[in-house]
Amino acid sequence: MAVVGRIIETEACLAEGAAWLARAEPRFAAALAATGPLPLRRRPDGFPALLGAIVSQQVSTAAARAIWARLEAGGLVLPAAVAAAPDEAFRAAGLSRQKVRYARALAAAGIDYDGLRAAPDATVVATLVALPGIGRWTAEIYAMFSLGRADVFAPADLALQEAARLLFALPDRPREAALRELAAAWSPWRAVAANLLWAYYRVARGREGVA
Repeated sequence: MAVVGRIIETEACLAEGAAWLARAEPRFAAALAATGPLPLRRRPDGFPALLGAIVSQQVSTAAARAIWARLEAGGLVLPAAVAAAPDEAFRAAGLSRQKVRYARALAAAGIDYDGLRAAPDATVVATLVALPGIGRWTAEIYAMFSLGRADVFAPADLALQEAARLLFALPDRPREAALRELAAAWSPWRAVAANLLWAYYRVARGREGVA
């Protein structure tokens, strides 16, 4: 059985990973000097976390929060309720027909969320991307923030791509495959590298890189 790697649980875990990255790559040391200590951005795991990711797709942060509030008020954030409620209830909350379909598929999937906590990173990602409406970026963000996986990266993220371009003085924004290859050298702390790049993006561009 494959072994799960480090889990980021505290600011001390982030600091350990950041120190390792700073020793391994001088440009990360410079980025860390600009950003200061990295914030712990752990989120709950489980069905509501993935349902929230579906709700947030292709809408503003404010719109996603409003829709989520209506779903919570209607008791529509747990699998049994999602499976039983009529489409009209979701549409009234602001979900598109496509997202209603994704939500029902997630509710019907019967994912063992406790089991995912003990599953290897690749298994977590593969399990989630098999679901309608869950792409690799969403699966990797879930593994990083909800499960605390220290060696997961999300190279399709545009803010990470732009931050890498700025920090490493690249001629162009690296695409997903190129950034994944670049990030291989940052193992076993690729998630901390992502956090550092997002923090650097905030400093360099004055705006958030991930919700």
